Amino acid sequence: MRIATWNVNSVNARLPTVLAWLEAAQPDVVGFQEIKCLDEKFPREAFESLGYNVETHGQKTYNGVALLSKFPMSDVRRGLPGEDGSGVEVDGPQSRYVEALIEAPRPVRVGCLYLPNGNPVDTPKFAYKLDWFGRLHAHAADLLKQEEAFTLMGDYNVIPTPDDAKNPTAWLTDALFQPESRAAFRALKGLGLYDAGELGRQPPGTYTFWDYQAGAWQRDHGIRIDFHLLSPQAADRFRGVETHRDARDMDKPSDHVPVVVELED
Repeated sequence: MRIATWNVNSVNARLPTVLAWLEAAQPDVVGFQEIKCLDEKFPREAFESLGYNVETHGQKTYNGVALLSKFPMSDVRRGLPGEDGSGVEVDGPQSRYVEALIEAPRPVRVGCLYLPNGNPVDTPKFAYKLDWFGRLHAHAADLLKQEEAFTLMGDYNVIPTPDDAKNPTAWLTDALFQPESRAAFRALKGLGLYDAGELGRQPPGTYTFWDYQAGAWQRDHGIRIDFHLLSPQAADRFRGVETHRDARDMDKPSDHVPVVVELED
């Protein structure tokens, strides 16, 4: 089973590119972040025509997440526990999490997340980032008690180590690289989750994001902020991980690229 995560940075603006990648890569399950549209504006039919079932948790203009699956989906959750369907920040409700059980012959649960950016650090946005991390931590702990295969995948908006950035010093004052953000990510892994990139021994420089500004892509000034964190049961089924860097060079690309994990059927 091939499971992909991808921050598409507006699904409608990049629909031809997204569809072209899906047809070439043929993932079984996909989690999108930053779909940037309400549920009713999501181009559901385009993905259904490729054989996917669709679940969305959208939001006008900002944020929004979606799950696509070639298998039926059940036990769908929108929002983390305690959010009543959407987290509340100074800017109002935010759609950042969707989860479902993939009803494959060997089922797997997938949680698709778009963690808050948190910038600027000296504003309530950073406190909200850490609070959201805390809710994710609590939910992950509850999921682990079920002893089932799952991945918590998505744009974590965290640079865990200096090796995850081409130029770490450029990020010293950014919320993505603050000690508190990195500690929260380590604590989440410390529950017993496995970073698929580490399991697959991806080398330093395997980035997933390049800003549109200042020639970051051309100079390879990237960072790794998109992850699959696997439960022990999913890690037991792990067969490999691919970071599709070539997607950053497609027509009208997202600033993120897909990360695909393969699990044994």
